Amino acid sequence: MKCHQITPFVPCTSLAAQISFYRDMLGFELGFQAENYAFMRRDTVAIRLVEVSNHVDLSHPERENSFYIDVTGIDALYDSLRAGLETLPEGRVRAPFDQPYGQREFHVADEDCTLVFFGEAVPSPES
Repeated sequence: MKCHQITPFVPCTSLAAQISFYRDMLGFELGFQAENYAFMRRDTVAIRLVEVSNHVDLSHPERENSFYIDVTGIDALYDSLRAGLETLPEGRVRAPFDQPYGQREFHVADEDCTLVFFGEAVPSPES
């Protein structure tokens, strides 16, 4: 038996805005959409957007959501997304940087403040 992937449910206050964000900014493709739900995929990574009442404050720290996407070629991926990411308000994108735990990452906050981490293992100096 083998688990293949994790597909997070990401709450959002505007399904249309989030579909546009993940499609236009992060390169995901829309696989399925219903009234308050969308399934989106990029390569072997998928997310499930679920629209909640617009009265829910998803930016409140107690409701903060995040997920991590492991990638290959992180700098090339960031460069391919850069033009769109540069149009986002200040503070929503953190350009690629190396973490002390051996990952190179960049971070993007979506339309409802869900933090999307992209990361790739940095080869150790012994490699």
